[in-house]
Parts: sequence; structure tokens; C-alpha cells
Amino acid sequence: MMIIRPIARSDLARFMELARVAGVGMTSLPAEETWLAERIDRSVKSFAGELPQVEQGYVFVLEDTARGRIAGTCALEAAVGLKTPWYNYRIGTVVHASEELGVYKRHDALFLSNDHTGFSELCSLFMHPDYRANRNGSLLSKSRLLFLAQFPDLFSDIVVAELRGVSDEQGSSPFWEGLGRHFFSMDFSRADYLTGLGEKTFVAELMPKHPIYLELLPEDAQAVIREPHPDTRPALKMLNAEGFRCEGYVDIFDGGPTVQAYTREIRAVRDSRLRPVQLAKSACEEGERWLVCNTNFTDFRAILVYGATDDRVTLSAEQADALMVGEGAKVRCVALSPAHRA
Repeated sequence: MMIIRPIARSDLARFMELARVAGVGMTSLPAEETWLAERIDRSVKSFAGELPQVEQGYVFVLEDTARGRIAGTCALEAAVGLKTPWYNYRIGTVVHASEELGVYKRHDALFLSNDHTGFSELCSLFMHPDYRANRNGSLLSKSRLLFLAQFPDLFSDIVVAELRGVSDEQGSSPFWEGLGRHFFSMDFSRADYLTGLGEKTFVAELMPKHPIYLELLPEDAQAVIREPHPDTRPALKMLNAEGFRCEGYVDIFDGGPTVQAYTREIRAVRDSRLRPVQLAKSACEEGERWLVCNTNFTDFRAILVYGATDDRVTLSAEQADALMVGEGAKVRCVALSPAHRA
């Protein structure tokens, strides 16, 4: 069975394996064991209620219980930029006009920004290639939205998500080569790796403070602004369907899009409902798929099921055990597809 659960300290070795597969460009999942151990520790302490909000970060894993493998990971940051700076570029407009010459020119430009400081963040979404099927990606990504719905007081009114930008198999980014390399004496992979470790002071020290005109960048750099990495396109499509939109913010290194939404307006948050559990002899294998989670904070669990309705959720004994619930217990559920309204 595929189950979403909080990460545990015992997951470190398998978590490290997943980070190695993720490769360059996954800023929030660097293949650095010490950092990953600290990330796990922070998540464990967040679920234990031992950290202030500015430090809270919740890491989840998708576990294949039959094979004992971690198939993927995702995370939620309670509030970004309050302890360490959180930078991106805002795409804005600069106007040059001369009434005397009859000239009026609009120019798109990049402005270094901290506008998302204090917002919550969906991050670290990565699925092992072996598991990119059977709606595992939807379960992994959207489980966080049910967690948001169940525990809204832990998070901001606005949620953002940075999506990986375009880079090739060698880790080269057209946007970085056209812009970042002029200000940093390092490769894209190195700069990306350092920010993933939280070492962001050099960004403020070295990035230009003035607007950067897009038309002055090489054409291949311009072409990838707001464009997600091919592996990230399904995640962007999924977030768009849930109500997330790009409001003109992009990553400072690879130009990938940053999307955002009001928490209360996210489809899975808005439409999710608490329903009682009805136990059955066997799991239902037909109908619409539903995302279901328990209401337990420290032992949060989420799975995909068939057989949910607007007044109850039918579970097999195995499914109920996975969610750590019994007959009549309340679970939170939402249709996996945005086409259905609970």
C-alpha cells in the first residue's frame, strides 16, 4: 500500500538515496547527508510541537509498505524568509517616455524581491521515477493540501510553491548562463546547492540591486523564464488545477515559476470535508478516487481510496489500519479530481 506519513529519523538512509536520484535543480532536496539529517530532525521537532513557527517545517514521505521503499517526498514550510532571507525575482515593467520625441517604451524587467516573506511554502516535491504512475504523484502532492485544511492555524493565509526551472542533463541552466554567471564566480549547480543548504547571504551580497531588463538577456535565457523543468510540468498542471497561479515571480537562479494561492481558496482545502468511516470486508475497487487522511497531527496519514461519498468513507480493515482509525471515526476527504465538488 502507498501511504503518506511524516518522515522519521530512521528514514535518513532512504531519504539520502532519494535526494541522489533528484539531482541538480532540487534546491530544497540537496544530496547532503548532514543537511538532510538536520531537515529530518527539524520536521520531527515540528510535529512534536517543539519549535516556534518561524522554524517549523513538515516533511512527508510516500512509503511503499509492501517493498519498504520511500517512493517520494514533499514538505510544507510554515513561514519562509523570517529566519533566513527568501529571494526571488518579480517581473515588472519599466517605462521610458519622451513627450518631446514622441517615444513611449515599456520594458519587462526583473526586480530582486522578498515579497513572499512570511508566506507558507509547498516544497521538496520529488517522486522516484519508478513510482511515477497510478496517481502516486497526486497522492504525494495533494496530501499536503489536506494537512493544510486540517491544521490551518499552523500556516499563512497565502501559500507559495517554487517550481524547478529549465536545466539540461549536465545541470546547465540557460537562465543562469545568461544572467547569474555574470555576478557569481561559480557554476549553476554550485550556487543551487549552496542555497539548498540555507547559505543565502551571498545572494544579497552579489546580486545586482537594480532592475534587469529582460531584452538585454540572451534569447535562450529569455525563453526559459517562467518555464518549468520538463519533469516538473505535471506538478505545475496539478497546482494550477488546485487554484495556484503565477503572479510574475520567478526563481533567481533558473528562472522557474513561483505560483501562489490563498489557502482558503485552494480547491482541496476549500472542498475537503470531515466524514465518518464505514468499515467493509474488502476495499472498493471502482468509482471515483478520493484522497483521505486522518485528523491526527503527530501521526498524520493519507491514502487514496475508492468508495467515498458525500456522507461517509468506506474503508477496508487494511485501509483503516493504515489511517489508524476505526468504525465511525472522522476522516478528512476530498475527491482527487477537481471536477467533483464535495
